Amino acid sequence: MRAVRAVLHGKSRGAFAPAIGAAAAVLAVSIACAASAAVLAGCAGTSRAAAGAHTAGSPEEFARLGLSPTQVEPWEDGARTDGSRGTYEWWYFDFSLDDGSTVVVVFLTKDFTRPNAPLSPVVTFSLDGPDGTTVSRTVTARAADFSAAADRCDVAIGACMASGDLAAYDVHFEDEEVVADLHLARTVPSWRPGTGHAFFDEERYFAWLPSVPRGTVEGTLTVGGAARRVTGVGYHDHNWGNAALPGLVHDWYWGRARIGDCTVIASFITATDRYGGVALPVFMLARGDAIVADDAARVRFSARDTFTDPATGKPVAGVLVYDYEDGTSRWRITFRRRTDLVRTKFVDLLSGFTRLAARLAGFDGAYLRFGGTVTLERFEGAEVAETVSQDAAVWELMYFGHAP
Repeated sequence: MRAVRAVLHGKSRGAFAPAIGAAAAVLAVSIACAASAAVLAGCAGTSRAAAGAHTAGSPEEFARLGLSPTQVEPWEDGARTDGSRGTYEWWYFDFSLDDGSTVVVVFLTKDFTRPNAPLSPVVTFSLDGPDGTTVSRTVTARAADFSAAADRCDVAIGACMASGDLAAYDVHFEDEEVVADLHLARTVPSWRPGTGHAFFDEERYFAWLPSVPRGTVEGTLTVGGAARRVTGVGYHDHNWGNAALPGLVHDWYWGRARIGDCTVIASFITATDRYGGVALPVFMLARGDAIVADDAARVRFSARDTFTDPATGKPVAGVLVYDYEDGTSRWRITFRRRTDLVRTKFVDLLSGFTRLAARLAGFDGAYLRFGGTVTLERFEGAEVAETVSQDAAVWELMYFGHAP
């Protein structure tokens, strides 16, 4: 969704690789971004009347944005902003490798600790090994060393690059310690919820394109001079917008999972009070290489076994349920929390003036990531016809707003 998902991605190894959302370096960038953005959002005022948050998907909105309601085009994964102040954009890749490692590479037009900065390109790389070791690297570059095509994904930041046409991508990361060359081939079609744009008034929006909901990956990793071949599965999405997310979003749950031969992306986003606290659900279910359910209007979301997290003060649901029924098919996706993987108050990661400004703005946002199980049920009539579970699932709660 993710969010400051460049980041706020909270992706992990296992069945889930996110919003919008991980390796330590990427998460740190995300959290600092959210807090800084919150300060800016708190200073922005509320002079413009709220126009109702919604996921754009009407025929008129498809036409206005130049999008097809039935097909994602390669240009949609090209540069959608110019890197100027008040805009942000990133291309996110994660790879769950067969040896148990997870690699996350993110190409950003600017460091999210300075969301109102001019174009300031940065690439983050994180490698989490199955033994608990982590390698985190960051490459920063001058604006002159950044390029991004508008007709397809073709991003270069210094010696690092990502290029692809929806069907396949090549990702290269390079610095003095790490060289990664990874090839991602799509197995689940590119997809977006409606137009992929969530509008919060006539101008403010956040856009998200899961260019590769699931794919196969192969390539090489070289760390400290030691090279190895790798294979696995991967994911890629593209995010951009023109308004700080804490001013738009109160909270969201976001998860992505592989359950047998099924791929699920499920999220429940709640807008801020300024935008009426509107719910913006997201749901996509693919079986094999075919998307079988993706109409968010057909989703009923419920959260159960809710308690107050003692570390962050935020309400946390122990069970999340997404029920999907469209008159022809009925599915249920259930996430059951077993453990807390991350519990972070954003302000605790700040220092100096930024920390003071966040406190003065009353910002108490938090990010939590959970581990547990995800279960898929397929119904025929009122009866459960199929049940598949995946252990070691991971999902996130991004909570910018104040707890009730």
